[in-house]
Amino acid sequence: MAKRARVRAPELIGRGGWINTGGKEPGLAGLRGRIVIVDFWTFCCVNCLHVLDELRELEEKHRDTVVIIGVHSPKFVHEAEHRAVVDAVERYGVEHPVLDDPELATWKQYAVRAWPTLVVIDPEGYVVAQHAGEGHAHAIERLVRELEAEHGAKGTLRRGDGPYVAPEPEPTVLRFPGKALLLPSGNFLVSDTTRHQLVELEADGETVVRRIGSGARGFVDGAAGTASFSEPQGLALFEDGASVVVADTVNHALRRLDLGTGEVTTLAGTGRQWWQGSPTSGPAREIDLSSPWDVAVFGGKVWIAMAGVHQLWAYDPVEGTVAVAAGTTNEGLVDGPAAEAWFAQPSGLAASADRLWLADSETSALRWVDLDGRVHTAVGTGLFDFGHRDGAAEQALLQHPLGVTALPDGSVAVADTYNHALRRYDPATGEVTTLATDLREPSDAVLVGEDIVVVESARHRLTRLRLPEEAVRVAAVAHRTRRAATEVAPGRLRLDVIFQAPAGQKLDTRYGPSTRLLVSATPPALLLEGEGADTDLSRTLELDPAVAEGVLHVSAMAASCDDDPMNEYPACHVHQQDWGVPVRLTEGGADRLPLVLAGMDDAGTDCAGTDDAQTP
Repeated sequence: MAKRARVRAPELIGRGGWINTGGKEPGLAGLRGRIVIVDFWTFCCVNCLHVLDELRELEEKHRDTVVIIGVHSPKFVHEAEHRAVVDAVERYGVEHPVLDDPELATWKQYAVRAWPTLVVIDPEGYVVAQHAGEGHAHAIERLVRELEAEHGAKGTLRRGDGPYVAPEPEPTVLRFPGKALLLPSGNFLVSDTTRHQLVELEADGETVVRRIGSGARGFVDGAAGTASFSEPQGLALFEDGASVVVADTVNHALRRLDLGTGEVTTLAGTGRQWWQGSPTSGPAREIDLSSPWDVAVFGGKVWIAMAGVHQLWAYDPVEGTVAVAAGTTNEGLVDGPAAEAWFAQPSGLAASADRLWLADSETSALRWVDLDGRVHTAVGTGLFDFGHRDGAAEQALLQHPLGVTALPDGSVAVADTYNHALRRYDPATGEVTTLATDLREPSDAVLVGEDIVVVESARHRLTRLRLPEEAVRVAAVAHRTRRAATEVAPGRLRLDVIFQAPAGQKLDTRYGPSTRLLVSATPPALLLEGEGADTDLSRTLELDPAVAEGVLHVSAMAASCDDDPMNEYPACHVHQQDWGVPVRLTEGGADRLPLVLAGMDDAGTDCAGTDDAQTP
């Protein structure tokens, strides 16, 4: 077995305290003898949610040797609220201890630079691997098996139950509902996301008519009582009025519900997550999707907010095909022709006669697509500015909105999720106002006559409001994402993305280069040289000394396959991650920026406070 660099793991600390431990505070000393996987995540991040799903099988298979510890490290102000973290842990079915670290104390100790990041700690308390982004579960499982064998032989492996304590279930009618739809009957259909069901409610929004789905996480077609979903979200009525298309988010699929019979069938998706290099169009049942979050019928097609890859896709119900409609997979806010636009976790859709409106959650933006396919932004400036500010759209702020609703007068209501508010944008005046506050994580809204019914996701209910003639006034609050900036020297900066193929694998070069690196900056003037895409994971950047600070946007991808010459069809895996690295130009600052995609940085230590690093 190859020797691994051993770096002593810093202690896990966080002012918010522990969740899923029954009130106890597990420390690394108490976990000695177990293999610990630390998952740095934040609940706004769809890539983090993908990793939670990737880890479920590993967590179950190695439950007596492996302890997964989530460290919640917030991006948005709302995510620093302890109650919101507790809700998110239940909402996404997290079945391991979670440390709430609102001040990013443990994030800094481990020198983490991206959500999500996974750190593996061996039974003797040393960091042995670090992985950023998605697609690493297979490599981590192989490492776990090696550590089990190594430390089992040494006598340093301790088996048994971990510190996880399940919370008591709450007897509410809905549990973290995601989206709602007004049916032709006047009833509501609601995606009961955490319970993996759809629920039809009477017009009062409270009385249950029926439940569709078994309630167990799964991907099964069939009758209402036996079909299964996995965290369904968006709902849209087909033009025939007799069936509904469902964004079955964690199954990476579109499903169809027959309103008459309750029968559930699959329209699009394979159940597998789309990765770079996968087909982007074709027969709908043969194409992989990635976390479809909402759906809307626009121009005769079903448009899909494909949050997992920062794109809009479209399903053609006549042809039975699906294809990319807008977006490049790059995360950010760029307007223009559909094929050149950038999105960041589009999570809400609503169609009017001439516009497809969308809530672009990670840029805290309200955007739209016109009939010619061009993308526009009404509210929002990018990944790092958010808050609650009304007034002219150019300076108005939202905070991670998840839903949008077209209103009869041509304006739109926005479920401003992390501001706990319902906002309104009027294209005629260019003004943003607040319609209602004190809504707990609203994620969608439905127009019913002169009322608007809001999905209060974190209060587990539908709330009916009368649309006010005058908007509510609130004090303006503005925020920027606050992470400690990396001090770098002006001029030449060496960017190294660290990728070490997992044991037993090699870079997949059968069809050309197996790696890709894309670099840009905010503001763009920060980069004099080094912008753009290439296949080398190392690059020399030239930073403009006249720009005091900014953010480097780095997107990396690497493909590896099993290294077995006797296997004609080796298993292959894609590893990918996007970083937004705040930098401050300082004389005497670093002239090298290492970002770990997978492995350890041999040119330095990956964790802060590790003076006792050693190699056996």
